[in-house]
Amino acid sequence: MIERLNIVKQRFDEVNDLIIQPDVISDQKRYIELNKEYKDLRALMDEREKYISLTDNIQEAEEIIADGSDPEMTDMAKLQLEEAKAQLPELEDKIRMMLIPKDPEDGKNVVMEIRAGTGGDEASIFAGDLYRMYTKYVESRGWSHNIVDFSEGTSGGFKEMIFEISGEDVYGTMKFEAGVHRVQRVPQTETQGRVHTSAATVMVLPEAEEFDVQIDPKDVRIDYFCSSGPGGQSVNTTYSAVRLTHEPTGLVAQCQDQKSQHKNKEKAFRVLRSRLYEMELAKKMEADAAKRNSMVSSGDRSAKIRTYNYAQSRVTDHRINLTLYDLSNIINGDIQKIIDELQLAENTEKLKENSDIL
Repeated sequence: MIERLNIVKQRFDEVNDLIIQPDVISDQKRYIELNKEYKDLRALMDEREKYISLTDNIQEAEEIIADGSDPEMTDMAKLQLEEAKAQLPELEDKIRMMLIPKDPEDGKNVVMEIRAGTGGDEASIFAGDLYRMYTKYVESRGWSHNIVDFSEGTSGGFKEMIFEISGEDVYGTMKFEAGVHRVQRVPQTETQGRVHTSAATVMVLPEAEEFDVQIDPKDVRIDYFCSSGPGGQSVNTTYSAVRLTHEPTGLVAQCQDQKSQHKNKEKAFRVLRSRLYEMELAKKMEADAAKRNSMVSSGDRSAKIRTYNYAQSRVTDHRINLTLYDLSNIINGDIQKIIDELQLAENTEKLKENSDIL
């Protein structure tokens, strides 16, 4: 393992030198990528120092025990050896996971889209529940979020909700939420007390920078219209809402959250860039998933990934056959335990692929 870590240290020293070069600083895309790599490698270097210290302690203790001339020192060395050997496997496992190549998108912010599916009004209410679940989780992580566009349901919730999440490693965390979520419960709109199954689709798009996706302005039709929904005096009076249509692909992005037409246009372009970027990413993810038979992040938007059963207070993630009887906490934003298990499953798959990580 130390040989692998020494190779990583060479790259760390190289990146450390590169990020202060004027030609790199002037290249925004390269500078951002190298700074992200530096941060990841810095964390690995900290673990490398711990690993070297631990293995040095083991070697020193073994030498004292082998010498055996000082009984008191020998007893202390045996304790030191026992303690260091107990710590070593956990540290090695942590380093192996850190050595797994990261997806370059993982550090990006995201645009999340929640759409009500089958189930009528109840599906809209469920879409609202999911939005609330995610915003509570986002707040617990210290991230920030803001609405881009939404369409309210007739009996509460949302037919569609689009919002941005900003923070550290957001896409690497939230990408596991993409897919179809199902709810099984007695609907608020149901008087007979029968359990219905409704669904909502969640999309998680890595937020694309301008240098990730080049959009030719000639390819985009821009329409301005009046905002709808809550928003005070400016609603239905000023043409502040913006709809963008990317004519080569037919993709549409709109924003009506801000009172400023300029800010809405800026947000809509961010969403459009992210959708174009995600189209290419989805193709890559499907190819990667087919190659390693992955069910954790396959890029398949139609896959049913999770069921929330209210009668049994049960949440089941079908990709890894994980069932938790903790629905009330989960629907209130406590989804970290599910994400941890999904990340572990994906990292285990990647570890098998990268069998050279000793």
